[in-house]
Amino acid sequence: MQKYKFINDLTSDVLFEAYGKSLKEVFENAALALFSVICQIKKVNPKDIEEFEIKGDNEEELMFNWLQGLIAIVDTEQKFFSKVEIEEIDKTHVTAKLYGEPITPEKGETVVKAVTNYKYSFKKTKDGYKAVVSLDI
Repeated sequence: MQKYKFINDLTSDVLFEAYGKSLKEVFENAALALFSVICQIKKVNPKDIEEFEIKGDNEEELMFNWLQGLIAIVDTEQKFFSKVEIEEIDKTHVTAKLYGEPITPEKGETVVKAVTNYKYSFKKTKDGYKAVVSLDI
C-alpha cells in the first residue's frame, strides 16, 4: 500500500495525499510527506527526540492541527525530522516522538509556511484512511 503521493497541480503550494490502514499510520505517513517537502529526510539523522502533543475536535481537525503543529515545531526548535513515532492517538488527540537533528542548509528542501484549506480532506476509506493536504510554500 502506498504511503503518500504528490499531486502536481499547484505552483505556490504542494498538494499530497497520505494513506494509512489505521489512524496511527495515516498520521505518521502525512508527517513523513510533510517532512520530505521540508528536508531531505533520508539525510537527516534521527538523533534528537522531541515530544509532541496536539488536539482537535475530530479526526479531520486533528490531522490539520497535527501538520500545522509539525511545521511550527520545525520553526521553533530549528530541527529537521526524519522519523515519527506515534505513542497515543484517538479521534481528538495525538502524542508522538519526533526524531531529527538541528537544521543545516544542505539538508533543506522547501520552506513550508502553513497547511491550507485548499482541497483539504480527511476521510475513512474501505482500506483505512486518506488525507489530502495542501501546503503553502
